[in-house]
Amino acid sequence: MPHATAEPRTRERIVEAADALFYRRGFEKTSFADIADQVAISRGNFYYHFKTKDDILADVIALRAARTQAMLDAWTGHAPTPLARLRCFADMLIRNREDIQRHGCPVGTLCAELAKSDHPARADAIHIFGQFRGWLRAQFEALGRHADADALAMHLLSRSQGIASLANAFHDEAFIRHEVELIDAWLSSLAPAPAAARKQVRKAHRS
Repeated sequence: MPHATAEPRTRERIVEAADALFYRRGFEKTSFADIADQVAISRGNFYYHFKTKDDILADVIALRAARTQAMLDAWTGHAPTPLARLRCFADMLIRNREDIQRHGCPVGTLCAELAKSDHPARADAIHIFGQFRGWLRAQFEALGRHADADALAMHLLSRSQGIASLANAFHDEAFIRHEVELIDAWLSSLAPAPAAARKQVRKAHRS
């Protein structure tokens, strides 16, 4: 019975190790031996679970997609307003600032690497961006921006990618914090004014 539960756990450990190595080193520069050494298992045991590195990549992408969805669901459940949920997304840059400065965005760097080789898994990796895009669009729609919700979602997504790329290039934490403050101000400008404020604005226009 312990052996039956050990096999799935070994596979999980391989995928988790590969996920970290693909992020830090890149998919192409990570070998089977690198992953096996990280997990501390024999080559034969390794091949029992995965025959090719592309098989591992598929599981890594699935793992990242599942983690992304869990994170989005948590933001949806815990943040009380669409604006607060959008700020959760922006604050992700600060929470992950150390990793971003060292290695960039895990989604963006993987998509860029797979695009260079036109890897078949590229579409699956891009799906994670699609998860963010759809979620962001829903938050902007909840703010009342139905006509341009998708455009705003893409703008915020592209802005976060630009910040991650430059933070990685310059290793500049202050830059990340400053840009997130600008995003926060931009998001606040998009939020509908409270009812009391709208009344004051209407009164000012009438006087």
